[in-house]
Amino acid sequence: MTQTSSPAAPTETGALNQPFTLRDGIVIKNRLAKGALSESLARRDHTPGTRIKTLYRRWSGNDLGLVITGNVMVDRRAIGEPGNVVVEDDRAFDDLVEWAQIIKADGATALAQINHPGRQAPRTLTPQPVAPSAVALPGMARMFAEPRELTHEEILDIIRRFALTAGVLVRAGFDGVQIHGAHGYLVSQFLSPLANLRTDEWGGTPEKRRRFVLEIARAIRAEIGSDAVLAIKLNSADFQRGGFSEDESLEVVRALAAEGIDLLEISGGTYSSAAMLGVDPSLKESTRRREAYFLDYAERVRAELPDLPLMLTGGFRSVESMEDAVASGAVDLVGLGRPLAVEPDVPGRLLDGSVTKSTVTPKRSGIKLIDNLTELTAYTVQMWRMADGREPAPRRHPAINVAQYLVRNGIDSVRVGRRGL
Repeated sequence: MTQTSSPAAPTETGALNQPFTLRDGIVIKNRLAKGALSESLARRDHTPGTRIKTLYRRWSGNDLGLVITGNVMVDRRAIGEPGNVVVEDDRAFDDLVEWAQIIKADGATALAQINHPGRQAPRTLTPQPVAPSAVALPGMARMFAEPRELTHEEILDIIRRFALTAGVLVRAGFDGVQIHGAHGYLVSQFLSPLANLRTDEWGGTPEKRRRFVLEIARAIRAEIGSDAVLAIKLNSADFQRGGFSEDESLEVVRALAAEGIDLLEISGGTYSSAAMLGVDPSLKESTRRREAYFLDYAERVRAELPDLPLMLTGGFRSVESMEDAVASGAVDLVGLGRPLAVEPDVPGRLLDGSVTKSTVTPKRSGIKLIDNLTELTAYTVQMWRMADGREPAPRRHPAINVAQYLVRNGIDSVRVGRRGL
């Protein structure tokens, strides 16, 4: 599992255009990556269909070096959002093969993000969610039911499911997988001292809280072998008092690096404290001006683990900031999320110099719940437009996007819930 640096050292004016050798045999053609965006486009049976392929076909050819899919769930009994793809077996293998081929058609490296929502599953989809402990999601009682604590055997089953899902996706042609260990989903819940109150081998100390993610990484590596990519998306912190801290996050990163992960994507926050959306008031104005919300933490990781490939997502908009982050050596890859939902061609235009920045900015009203809802829905609705063969409509009033999202996903949520998925 050899990890090497870029074959050509980036310059201050051309850092983003340089290839990056992630590991022997896998070269990412440039430093721009699509971060995971939850598409909510699966068929009703949670298999990928025409619409999700149409969306990724629209993104194919935009010169991205790395493409990471949105949530692929490992258990159809635990759905994070309406329209999640679920991979538990080979039932949709041909669809997965085509999906991977579309992503890779222009030379991009393809990773599938795999996830379990834990307690962060809407009650309309999962009336009885599971979690490390029976601790409800703060401030979200109407949307998310109080979870049931997982048993030891159930934890082992979920670990097996992560590995099984990863194996199917790699056999279908994806270059590897990314474990979603951020944003308040199940892996993040196990890591959090606020969500994980266990006193057995899965909690009670930082070492025991991180056992879950380490066991998942080991099981996936055993399933996909040494030639496929094993990545993880991890919170720098969850930005909640008494929660998962930067210091503890760094300890988790050290342990994962020892397991041989190939790429760490740094993010932060949960849907209760949405630092990753740029709307959380805890983010300093100086951080917003730097664009990269979690760059300080990335620099800490780089200083301690200089050989671990790093991807940073959250806030990047200008070529200048992206180039600085890569050329300085702080990170290896720059992740773009929301800009791709509104400006699908922006990667190629940034790389060839025809534009110097994305025009996408966080939408704020000053009311936290409304800000989070607006951010989460606006970009999903734009992806739906592209999935239907239309172009994004960024000037639509945010209220229209919210209404469309709630009408559609409200109906879908009830129907899925009634089917017991």
